[in-house]
Amino acid sequence: MNRYCVFCEIVAGREPADVLYENDEVIVFRNRLRWVPIMLLAAPKKHMTQSELWAAMGPVGEAAQKVGQEQCPGGFRLISNFGYDGMQSQDHAHVHILGGMFLGEYA
Repeated sequence: MNRYCVFCEIVAGREPADVLYENDEVIVFRNRLRWVPIMLLAAPKKHMTQSELWAAMGPVGEAAQKVGQEQCPGGFRLISNFGYDGMQSQDHAHVHILGGMFLGEYA
């Protein structure tokens, strides 16, 4: 039984998203959360886990840094959450692109 995945629905065009970049393998869109001025999500179009993504970072890593440089020329941060304790809220693999302001030091 397949679980509902909002990222798969965005990829399929059945859920709305402000898409900034897309190719055959990757989609980058604005996060609905707005903790910092620029908060984007880079995800593979194919549903996979965070561990699978990081094992084959190629296309998603390239897209994340490309859009990060375009949207946050002063610098940006890439973040990926793993599991409940890491605050992962979506099963579909993705990387956060944060910027648009000085992000400070890590907590």
